[in-house]
Amino acid sequence: MSTTEINIGQLGIRYLIDGSQTASMGMFELTVPPASNVPPPHSHSNNEEIVYVLEGTLRYTVGSETRDLTLGQSMQTPRGTGHAFFNPHSSVARALIVLSPDIGAQYFKDVAAVVNAGGPPNKGALIAVMSRYGLVPAAPK
Repeated sequence: MSTTEINIGQLGIRYLIDGSQTASMGMFELTVPPASNVPPPHSHSNNEEIVYVLEGTLRYTVGSETRDLTLGQSMQTPRGTGHAFFNPHSSVARALIVLSPDIGAQYFKDVAAVVNAGGPPNKGALIAVMSRYGLVPAAPK
């Protein structure tokens, strides 16, 4: 199976295994440059997620726990639990993301179409894409 490369703003996604058609697990590499725009805090109605850091430091929040994950460290996000990530550090962070069942590369392509359209992203369109794939934005604090 070939990989799929997707850029969403400054974020890079390299889909390694797309299990969305068979409702199996999927895996992609996520590249997060320092201070880049990231998705809003959200939860997944249908998917569990594991993040495993390959390079740099990624600030990751699951529920009320926030950690700066470095090489070889991971966190697991249970289905329905709010989570978010950010890179406030000075070097690029790369992480391996495993989803079960997989949300699929098409989700990220649909998000990229909204985010990369030019100008500030259309929040309504972004929330509509998220909703189609079972993602629920966190309520503002």
